[in-house]
Amino acid sequence: MAEKEYSFEIGFFESLIGRLPKDAEVIEILGGLYSKSGRIDDSLKMDRRLVRLRPNNATAHYNLGCSLALKRRKADAVRSLKKAIDLGYRDVEWMRGDPDLHPLHDHPAFQALLEEMAQKAS
Repeated sequence: MAEKEYSFEIGFFESLIGRLPKDAEVIEILGGLYSKSGRIDDSLKMDRRLVRLRPNNATAHYNLGCSLALKRRKADAVRSLKKAIDLGYRDVEWMRGDPDLHPLHDHPAFQALLEEMAQKAS
């Protein structure tokens, strides 16, 4: 159902990316649409592409961490989230509740990362 829900938007942004292959905004939006529609492999490709275009963008690394978490690549996801934090990501409460990161909740490195963020915030 989710894929059908976003099919028009996905088609639109896929046609845009064909013409604007290095447009970071288009890549970010398309990656988000793929994720919402359950197309995690495609979302992961867009997130990697965005990180290559914007290596110093905290949100790009955060989104990559989310896609990696959904693929159950926990260590890689935590590394990407750590990079996002190093680049300035600070929303520990969102990170705790982000459904995309649910697969990491039992991972000790993720828990340590959350604790480190909470300590820095206080």
